[in-house]
Order: sequence, then C-alpha cells, then structure tokens
Amino acid sequence: MAVILRVSLFLLGVLYIFVGYSFLTDPVAMGADFGIAKVDSAGAQGFSTIRADFTSFFWVTAGCLIIGVWKANASLLNTGAALMGLVFLIRGYSLLVDGNYEGWMMPMAVELLTAVLALAAARALPNSD
Repeated sequence: MAVILRVSLFLLGVLYIFVGYSFLTDPVAMGADFGIAKVDSAGAQGFSTIRADFTSFFWVTAGCLIIGVWKANASLLNTGAALMGLVFLIRGYSLLVDGNYEGWMMPMAVELLTAVLALAAARALPNSD
C-alpha cells in the first residue's frame, strides 16, 4: 500500500510540475485550456499574474507531494492535500453558484484523488516530522 501511495503521489507531483511549467512558458494556451477568457489580450500584468499564480500553485503542490512522499513528511503531505482539497471545495461552490460546464468532472476528480491520496499517505507512511 505504501508503495502505491508513494508512486501515485510522485506521478501526480510530476504532472503538476508539467502543468506549472506550461503556465510559465505558454500562459495563453494554458489559460484557454483552463477556461480563462481572452488570455491572449491580457497584457504584461495579466501574463505576469497567470504565470506567477498558476505556476507557483502547481509547483508548490508538486513539491509538497514529491518531497512529502520521498521523506515521509506528513506536514508536507497534509499541505498538498489542503491545497488540492481547497481547490476541490471551491470548484464545488462555483458549480453551485455559477452552474456546471463541459468537462467539470475531470479536474475535480484529479483534485479529490490528490487530496485523498496525500491524506492517506500522511497517515500511512512512517512520519519523519
């Protein structure tokens, strides 16, 4: 079980590194993929915000997951779970107040999976905190 948790979270961490890198290098395409309208006309401030906020979110989450499973650090794993769990909850709130959209289930499934696996690993792995 511990090996499955470690491998799964490591792979999710690698995925989030690539997602963050994509926001850093191509904010227009990634913004469009994430449903952010008119990214191509965002200007320097908009590009800076998209690059900084999205890249940092995904890279911090990736770091928490990868380092957390590598060092069996429950604090880092709980932080990664909190980040993705909060995103999941806010998406749920947005579904209630804004309505659904095509493809809404996939990101929520990945966010929930990440949060659940990170919480499970924080409890199952020997803690080095």
